[in-house]
Amino acid sequence: MAHSPRNCGGLEKQFCRRVQSRFLVLPIPYETTTTYGKGTGRGPEAILNASTQVELYDEELRRETHVCGIHTLPAFRSKKAPDVMCRDLSAHVRRILDGIPGLDPMRAGGLPRQVLVSLGGEHSITAGLIVPFVERWPDLSVLHIDAHADLREEYEGTRFNHACAIKRVADYCPVVQVGIRNYSVGEVPYVNRGRVRTYMAQDVDNYVRLGREIVEHLSDHVYVSIDIDGLDPSICPGTGTPEPGGLDWYETLDTLRPTCLSHRVVGLDLMEVAPIRGQHITEFTAAKLIYRMMGWITQKA
Repeated sequence: MAHSPRNCGGLEKQFCRRVQSRFLVLPIPYETTTTYGKGTGRGPEAILNASTQVELYDEELRRETHVCGIHTLPAFRSKKAPDVMCRDLSAHVRRILDGIPGLDPMRAGGLPRQVLVSLGGEHSITAGLIVPFVERWPDLSVLHIDAHADLREEYEGTRFNHACAIKRVADYCPVVQVGIRNYSVGEVPYVNRGRVRTYMAQDVDNYVRLGREIVEHLSDHVYVSIDIDGLDPSICPGTGTPEPGGLDWYETLDTLRPTCLSHRVVGLDLMEVAPIRGQHITEFTAAKLIYRMMGWITQKA
């Protein structure tokens, strides 16, 4: 691949023109509420740099996904409090969605002309991202991969802490979460209650079967939110709050593949990559996972 951190995949200009691209990539290097390891603010740049090393030929799909076009937008930057950041981000993403040519919930069976892929940054970002998607697709549901439930009502003085991210999402739409292996006593009333369906990692023995089951609990239009710590730290150690017992590479693919191929994925994000100096496995895994998901989405189209 060519090397250019400006463009996801380091793509040549003919494959990353904004109007013609199937995917828009939005870096969001925001980090304010992280509570343990730091560095998620460097995550988007690290993922983009790693993406230049991902082969353009997808060995599973046996084609080059990038020919559909992948355009990298200018980063959304903020140093404001998380509640203000989320409000500003919602307005920013709303403008992006409004500017997508031919974006109509009924067009092409409900698939947007372009799909927004957001790179974090801490997981609190998702609370700001989800609002304009729900406005556009009122039936939206969210598939969430994470080590943590992120269902706290409030943490460290704010309802928009990264530990509250999915509780804020569930305020707007149903959530199916996978890989969960850590939550607090305060989150117990929200786990597998109301709008939240939780699959605890310890209870899953077959991710192929799980992937097929998940689709039965999702609506027609789906947003996918991935915290990289949902994957096992043996393959993704570069994250602020690693938890043992996560998904391996193929379990992650088995979990996501059926949804991407059978449902209308209208947006996705990948959060909480905190690069480790001299080690690139986490951001490379993140970049390859995003590229694979792009491939599935274009196959669905």
